[in-house]
Amino acid sequence: MDYKTIDIQTGQGVAVLWLNRPEVRNAFNETMIAELTSAFGELEGDPEVRAVVLAGRGKVFCAGADLNWMKKMAELGFDKNREDAMTFGAMLNRLHTLKKPTVARIHGAAFAGGMGLAAACDIAVASVDTEFCMSEVRLGLTPATVSPYVLAAMGERAAQRYFLTAERFTAAEAYRIGFVQELARLDELDATVNSILGQLVQGAPGAHAAIKDLIRSVARRPTAPGLIADMAGRIAGARASDEGREGVRAFLEKRSPAWMPQTKQAAKKGAKKKK
Repeated sequence: MDYKTIDIQTGQGVAVLWLNRPEVRNAFNETMIAELTSAFGELEGDPEVRAVVLAGRGKVFCAGADLNWMKKMAELGFDKNREDAMTFGAMLNRLHTLKKPTVARIHGAAFAGGMGLAAACDIAVASVDTEFCMSEVRLGLTPATVSPYVLAAMGERAAQRYFLTAERFTAAEAYRIGFVQELARLDELDATVNSILGQLVQGAPGAHAAIKDLIRSVARRPTAPGLIADMAGRIAGARASDEGREGVRAFLEKRSPAWMPQTKQAAKKGAKKKK
């Protein structure tokens, strides 16, 4: 698909989705929201893509909403604004519920909705010079649409501070409060992301999807009989699945499972044994 505001590069089982509006610090508007929604569906349906990286062209990851777009929305009534917010919310949820692992590659700045995009990913890696900010309150707004993801990522106590003050905070602070899981120097950011991707592609695709659904289902639920029964059903299904059986067989037979690309060395060893 020919996108105007994003760019997708694929290879070695990974898709890198670039926010591609560097002239406005990758601020999003209605076009980018629509294109991101479409791209997430496209990548989920591509069996060659095992993991997705969300990144930003230019100097920053994402500065939040486009000011011209915000100005236009401010002139509209409640119903139009609600419709627009639902579209943005649906895009974030599409990213959050993607059946494949997602990694946010953050650099420069992640403000407001940009923090929402990062928080909707499974894993967030930031360069040490990145600045973060939930700036909505200074515009007389609230971070309502992104709040489920950002609050889950940083925790309620940190959200009480940064949602209310709109102060900028460092990558070190983002790491301390758990918003990002890994920090790296800018020149080592890609290597750090690639190291994580190398671990991710070793997992089974079906198990990845099931684990993501598992986390969403378990998070903040009390350990009651219903939850215990639900979890028992999930593990039983995993054990009885084709992937589960293949994974166990591969482990016992000391070989790579079917979803792992076979190395040339392994292929040569197999050829020798046949002789």
